[in-house]
Amino acid sequence: MHPSRASKTLPASAAPLSDEAARGRGIQRATLIAIATNAFLTVGQIVIGLFANAFSLVADAAHTLSDLVTDMMVLVAGRRGADPADTEHPYGHGRIETATTLVLGAVLSGVGIGFLWSSGVRLQNMDALPDLHPAALVMALVTLVAKEGLFRFTLAASRRLRAPMLEANAWHARSDAASSLVVAAGIGGSLAGYPFLEPLAAAVVGFLILRMGLKLAWKSVGELIDTGLPEEELQRLRQTIEATPGVIGLHEMRTRRMADRVLCDAHVQVDPRLTVSEGHRVSDAVYLRVRSAHPEVQDVLVHIDPEDDGELQAVPPGPLPERAEIVAQMRELLGPGTPEPKRVQLHYLGQRIEVEIILPARLDDDALAALRNRRRAWLENHPHYRNIRVFSELAL
Repeated sequence: MHPSRASKTLPASAAPLSDEAARGRGIQRATLIAIATNAFLTVGQIVIGLFANAFSLVADAAHTLSDLVTDMMVLVAGRRGADPADTEHPYGHGRIETATTLVLGAVLSGVGIGFLWSSGVRLQNMDALPDLHPAALVMALVTLVAKEGLFRFTLAASRRLRAPMLEANAWHARSDAASSLVVAAGIGGSLAGYPFLEPLAAAVVGFLILRMGLKLAWKSVGELIDTGLPEEELQRLRQTIEATPGVIGLHEMRTRRMADRVLCDAHVQVDPRLTVSEGHRVSDAVYLRVRSAHPEVQDVLVHIDPEDDGELQAVPPGPLPERAEIVAQMRELLGPGTPEPKRVQLHYLGQRIEVEIILPARLDDDALAALRNRRRAWLENHPHYRNIRVFSELAL
């Protein structure tokens, strides 16, 4: 049985628009700082690298330059991801952040593979390493400190703003710090007479960067294919919903992520004879309780079901009639001398129908006895109906 549906969908924003805008500005501010830092380091690495014959430093400058490109991607995605929902994107633009995180994860993976490859090449051509000027080591250390500081700043901002995209960019900065460490170790080893240190360190760092890139990319893919929340988080959501007054049971709860936000829909069981307005009120209460107890939940779609009526289930007698047909049949059952009903309430339970008819005045004894007989015969001849009750309204 699929009961009649009373669903509740409230505004899609996870927080007031001002909070979303503030989050977007925070992402943009952190990204602009990263852009300025990478631009300064790129120029410094190229100038000092060419001056000191440190081609590894120039190569690291190219790596830093790639950061500028990804920083620009994050800046655009952060601005667009904070845009409110519209007609074409009714759930908002959070997936822009997810897609950007996926791209950055792929870039990190490529950088890791590049380090592993270059490590092997350098190990095979150690005699070809050029003599370096000590200024190259100074620049490599300055770059290392700046990149590590940028990593820590961006990672803290990503956790504060709950922005996986910023976290991916932070680890990209860490990969640059690792590459600067490799360059510093290589230059220092060359100056000290141990040139093999650079390719060995590059291999280790390349593996770590590749692992992080694959992890971020896999997480983004999981979000894009609507992977649900972990079981422990689902259990907390269930407890919140089941504790709501008026909720008898819960089933078919589904969740998915969109950037830092969560979307949820659930089938909530209530007393089967609640009015539509009271069922709607229960769905409102579920929505508000979930949003209050779980701020990460952006939207809750509540589907109202009657309580579990398994004990009422019977072999379906066939397609159930619609309301217009039922009302016409009830008017026939009441007979020509009965006043027009004020209200006819229908309960579709266990693949059968229960009807409650409210009359504007009480019938006399003869009319009431005749109606009882017609009702008994009707129920025997119409298996769709489980029960028919007739009430009269009291004048007060």
